Amino acid sequence: MSEELVTFFDDATGERVGLTAPDLGRWAAATAELLTAECGLPRGGRAGVLLPPHWQTAAVLLGAWAAGIEVSFRGWSTAGLGPETGPALDATFVERRRVGSWLEDVPPARHQFVLGLAPSGAPTPDVPAGYRDFPQAARSHLGAPPPAGGIGAGENATVDGTTFGEYGAVAAELARSRGISAGDRVLFDTAAQEEPLIWLMAPLTAGASIVLCANLDRSQLDTRIATERVTQVAL
Repeated sequence: MSEELVTFFDDATGERVGLTAPDLGRWAAATAELLTAECGLPRGGRAGVLLPPHWQTAAVLLGAWAAGIEVSFRGWSTAGLGPETGPALDATFVERRRVGSWLEDVPPARHQFVLGLAPSGAPTPDVPAGYRDFPQAARSHLGAPPPAGGIGAGENATVDGTTFGEYGAVAAELARSRGISAGDRVLFDTAAQEEPLIWLMAPLTAGASIVLCANLDRSQLDTRIATERVTQVAL
């Protein structure tokens, strides 16, 4: 348990998935390979990520960034990416349950992926027309090496022009201000912490591990803290 880098719980279903750093690295590398080798996205390509905090969301974001892809994740409108006026994206990643009600708000993209966020990356049921099932598409690239060349601090991490250097500095300062340090294990209520800078990058930058809890049952929080060896709680 202590070797897990990202742990995901759903108190409504009892689901628990834990990934070590190599596990998450494999999924991130598979995502990068999917976007570059299969979809043909160049460095500086653009991807929109409309997903809640989840281990698969972490894989998508880290994989896109490893490939040098600029990401929008704060909501389409705030990034100027409305379906009518914004620039088309190269790829979008959308949660399955949102497709029906959010489809008209998702900007166009050459490659559209849907995620059911099922336990252990199981296939997504009822994939909508025009979308591909991300878990299945990425699984075929598991075993791919990490992208060569690394990430330049001056390259853009987000579509609004924030560079990787700037984004990393903010993540490090956020971790410092919250007292997150190496070896910590930080629990996040996914309903309260949707910003990846907070639930993903700040802990990783500090060398901490992440515990994500969906549908958090506060009556079980003390037990969760004890069994998961949580050192900090962000609700």
